[in-house]
Amino acid sequence: MTAALPLVLTVFVACAVEAIEALTIVLAAGLTRQWRSTFQGMTAALVVLAAIVGVLGPTITLLPLTALRLVVGALLAIFGLQWLRKAILRAAGYKALHDEASAYLREVAAAKAAPEVAKRGVSDWYAFTLAFKGVLLEGLEVVFIVITFGDNQRNLGAAVVGAAIAVVVVTVAGIAVRAPLAKVPENALKFLVGIMLTSFGTFWGAEGAGVTWPGNDAALLVLVPVVALVSLGYGTWLRRVHRLSQAAARPRTAFTETEGVTS
Repeated sequence: MTAALPLVLTVFVACAVEAIEALTIVLAAGLTRQWRSTFQGMTAALVVLAAIVGVLGPTITLLPLTALRLVVGALLAIFGLQWLRKAILRAAGYKALHDEASAYLREVAAAKAAPEVAKRGVSDWYAFTLAFKGVLLEGLEVVFIVITFGDNQRNLGAAVVGAAIAVVVVTVAGIAVRAPLAKVPENALKFLVGIMLTSFGTFWGAEGAGVTWPGNDAALLVLVPVVALVSLGYGTWLRRVHRLSQAAARPRTAFTETEGVTS
């Protein structure tokens, strides 16, 4: 179990982020509209996810490990770099920080404005579709993380444990406070997840391409800090550039306004 702990923790953090976003959508639908239709949407999404897992799980395990690591490693690296890019831009001030409370309020406002329409045996179709899409989309990312990490490490059980703990913890917290988990440092979590996905994706992709890492899995102990330091360095540099550009823009604006008044 000790050997699987890094895998469990990585999957836990990644899946917790997705679970928080799904929770925000479900709470907005349930508290604003009605819980019955919301639960129906959640159930339908979970059934679809179960079907996808039933098809994808056995199919992926049939692939040769080398090809699996090459393909999945590339996908994870792309996925992780997208998360890192957004996290770095947020840290530097070029992109607004993700605010779960604001996202919740936007979903609530949209839910209140939508008409209540009964359709296909569902009393509130809007609540049903909102919950269905939210749980399905975030759930697909959870499934992707679990299957790719689990199969690559040949320890699907540990990946499932990490995901299950994340979903349970977020769900229990959501039920307890009946509000989005706005105080959770989601931006920091996304930065961490981006680092982990990029590191693992690079490691597995290189292995699939025939690279032999010094120390085998122990190379991750060097690769992860390197990716983290590079990402933090980019964030620090971009934040400094952003502040300098803002400072340089202020005098020009003031000069333009003064010049206009004088003329």
